[in-house]
Amino acid sequence: MQYKRVLLKLSGEALMTPEKDGIIDFDFVEKVCRQIKRCKDEGVEIAIIVGGGNIWRGKAGKSIDRTRSDHMGMLATVINSLALQTGLENIGVETRVMTALQMNQIAEPYIRNKAVHHLDNGRLVIIACGTGNPYFSTDTAAVLRAAELQTDIVLFAKNIDGVYTADPKIDPQAKKLSSIAYDDIIKNHLGVIDYTASAFGRDNNIPLVLFGLSDPENIYRVIHGEKIGTVVENN
Repeated sequence: MQYKRVLLKLSGEALMTPEKDGIIDFDFVEKVCRQIKRCKDEGVEIAIIVGGGNIWRGKAGKSIDRTRSDHMGMLATVINSLALQTGLENIGVETRVMTALQMNQIAEPYIRNKAVHHLDNGRLVIIACGTGNPYFSTDTAAVLRAAELQTDIVLFAKNIDGVYTADPKIDPQAKKLSSIAYDDIIKNHLGVIDYTASAFGRDNNIPLVLFGLSDPENIYRVIHGEKIGTVVENN
């Protein structure tokens, strides 16, 4: 096994139905959950942060105050987290959802020591509401929680299969990179990971792998050390 404890960041957009209508694709969620269970059954301790971009993106509400818009995005991550929890529990994975904003009737509040306790006792932890603060993305939340929980690596499962030299949707000459330094992501304004997450990962020396979630088995492959996606780390 390549890693003992991992932080898995799941793109909310990657959990949408093929029609991209904002509806959660529960058949796809089940496939993702089964790959997570495979890893869990082999002894990997897993914490998950899931985005909310399939339901709401903080910058989308142009007529809404940014703070309120971001709070709406945090609520979207709770919806996705509960859906993921259901998928995992349906196949026998003991799971706790913890939220950075208190929602005691729905989930536990995120407390770092409590999250570590759950991981140490074999439970999978899903952390919702990002950092609990507006203006910070779930990408940033992922590297922050990885530092707090002392994971071996952060795994970014997105709807793009790696880091490219440019946006492949715009530039057909863009090339996928097998590895890249945080400094290069920042310097070249490669928005596949946001600036704050990149700077935090760099400053805290957190290794990261970004890969595509179109095939859920990629989660299992990456945790076992297969060279897919893009490795992001310091020089």
